[in-house]
Amino acid sequence: MNIHPIAITIAGSDSGGGAGIQADLKTFQANGVYGTSAITCVTAQNPSGVTSIAELPLENIEKQILAILDFFPVSSAKTGMLFTKEIIQLVAKIMQTRKFPLVVDPVMVATSGAKLLKDDAIDSMQKDLIPICDLITPNADEASLLLGFHVTRENMRETSKELFNHFHVPALLKGGHLEKNGTVVDILYDGKDYYEFETNYILGKSTHGTGCTYSAAIAAQLAKKFNLQEAIQKAKEYLHKTLEQSLNLGKVRGLNHSPV
Repeated sequence: MNIHPIAITIAGSDSGGGAGIQADLKTFQANGVYGTSAITCVTAQNPSGVTSIAELPLENIEKQILAILDFFPVSSAKTGMLFTKEIIQLVAKIMQTRKFPLVVDPVMVATSGAKLLKDDAIDSMQKDLIPICDLITPNADEASLLLGFHVTRENMRETSKELFNHFHVPALLKGGHLEKNGTVVDILYDGKDYYEFETNYILGKSTHGTGCTYSAAIAAQLAKKFNLQEAIQKAKEYLHKTLEQSLNLGKVRGLNHSPV
């Protein structure tokens, strides 16, 4: 009997529903994967900003993750908002012995500008978690923080390679913040080759939750046993559709996480 693909997201909760755990679970479902979750933080937020962050106790986070891993045959995992070095170290310790792909979205700053990672946690993200994952998915701002230099559209290829050289894991550098001439290009460097994933830039849509959605879609496709390049291509197409078919939510047009 074929087991339905199962993924776990370890991330923060977004009360506005557009990012975080909520976006991840919608994305898993839309991409044909059963979604499970471990919540690290509860945030009070909407697309315009974050007004409160409450981290959950480490024991509770650990028990959430183990409750999933001890029961379900998980096929892939992704991390989002981890917030503190203690949470990062806990997640890294558990994930070290996994037998499935792990996608790390190094969530540091929300689209609204709110900080989603404490300053003393960046070092732990770099040393403890990223080196054990199968893919890191930073945007230009996150890559700049991780590497210590300014990332531009012109140096994206070099940056993706530098990320790989620094962490020794495949790096997908997202170009959404570096749109040029109406196109968005993401660049993957896997240690051997570069791969570019390009779509048209869509104006007038809220980008709140795009990073979470993209990484969750990649994890979903990896859970379905697609290789890394195929998983990213399918995830990119799905993300583009969520923007293209966005929903009128009153003050914004938000992502439409409908089934693919």
